[in-house]
Amino acid sequence: MKRTEISALGKVAFVERLTEPFTTDLDSRIRQGIGDDAAVIDRGGWLEVVSQATMLEGIDFDLTYTPLEHLGYKLVVAAVSNICAMNARAEYLTVSIGLSARFSVEDATALYDGIKRATDQYGLSLIGGNTSASLTGLNLTAAVIGSTTDEELTLRSGARNKELLCVTGNLGAAYLGLQLLEREKRVLAGNDVSRPEINEEHAYILQRQLKPEARVDVLRQLREAKIRPTAMIDVTRGLASAALHLCRRSEVGVRIYLNRIPIASQTFKMAEEMRIDPVVAALNGGDDFELLFTAPLDKHQELLTMSGVDVIGHIVPASEGAALVTPDGGEIRLQAPDWTARVEAEGAE
Repeated sequence: MKRTEISALGKVAFVERLTEPFTTDLDSRIRQGIGDDAAVIDRGGWLEVVSQATMLEGIDFDLTYTPLEHLGYKLVVAAVSNICAMNARAEYLTVSIGLSARFSVEDATALYDGIKRATDQYGLSLIGGNTSASLTGLNLTAAVIGSTTDEELTLRSGARNKELLCVTGNLGAAYLGLQLLEREKRVLAGNDVSRPEINEEHAYILQRQLKPEARVDVLRQLREAKIRPTAMIDVTRGLASAALHLCRRSEVGVRIYLNRIPIASQTFKMAEEMRIDPVVAALNGGDDFELLFTAPLDKHQELLTMSGVDVIGHIVPASEGAALVTPDGGEIRLQAPDWTARVEAEGAE
């Protein structure tokens, strides 16, 4: 049998290959299945929204510099952010953990202290989960159940030509926070006495990496302004990946203006220190937990005055593709790591 390396497909094509045999056509209650930030089930009069986030030690986090309490908080935020991307409200939580023998009762308690802080912050009720032994360190999964209505539900597939492309918050800070933590880990390798040299100027980017927040505040503003996004996705793998996912599901193209991508001053400063392009960090860094969404053109003025929201581009026909627009008017094809193999394969066909 032919062996195909996963890297030859890229993450997007790999997931599509695995899920292709599954269909939801026979169940009319399933409003949205695989292919969005969360699944949506019609419960008659209201919509149930279900999302899940998994974090694996050594892949998604490093306990050398990640406090367990922060990790528990971030786990919940990751699942809640998916619910936010559906324009829904998170309500219930389940958590499953796999623990190796090196973890103590106190360690597990610290993890759940962070989970408790997150449930308090987002108004969630912990209703179940599972705890098991692990041979590979710490493995975490959170599932969040929420609700929304037909009038508010927002999928990735609703973007239309000439609509505005908007993003919440700022991008790239979480990635620079990760790079800072990794740098200090390398510097202190084998040194059990010294502590990382992290000052107050680093606080913002470290918080963005270790203790992010889901953007329920922006959804509240949008509802108060009576603006319903036409399409939305959370930005967890970088702006470029999120935009390409949105374009594929909506069958549209996009133009993103480089000079409009919001990047915090702390991110610029750390990027300069570490010789990293801050725009690349924003496009492909990930872990920002912001929201990328489209909105009707006639909402432009309201969006411009909204706190925590930036208009960074617009939707174009699918035939025009996805591109970044430089300050001099040039265009660069939009690419993302989890799409690269797919693009290269399609180009060769």
